[in-house]
Amino acid sequence: MRERFTADLKTAMKSGEKQKVETIRMITAGLKDRDIEARATGKTLGDDDILALLQKMVKSRQESVEIYEKGGRPELAEKERAEIAVIAAYLPQQLGEAEVAEAIKAAIAETGAASIKDMGKVVAALKAKYTGRIDFGKASAAVKAALGG
Repeated sequence: MRERFTADLKTAMKSGEKQKVETIRMITAGLKDRDIEARATGKTLGDDDILALLQKMVKSRQESVEIYEKGGRPELAEKERAEIAVIAAYLPQQLGEAEVAEAIKAAIAETGAASIKDMGKVVAALKAKYTGRIDFGKASAAVKAALGG
């Protein structure tokens, strides 16, 4: 994925896509921060870690869009939306609601979860298979409901 960021950055710079250049630079800066944190613990970042970072960036920008719209700042909300579009291009296709429900059922069966106490196991199983493809904020609530919580 890192090579893709570098190649896309060069292409965006050549074609004069200022917003895309800024956003890709922001992504690579976030990656460097995560690399430094990981190095301190002796780990290296994999593609799943990069996807998790990108999801976090999208979520942060979605929250900013809401705040800017409530505050009457449509120009800032639009800038955040443009960043979301660039970041989302690097994320895999999100699962639909029916697919998420099916994945949750499969994870519950796979982990043998029987109660709300097993929610962590189910969410961990989902993260292992579907990182970057599921909104885990919504999925956690659905897991909780499925386990009777």
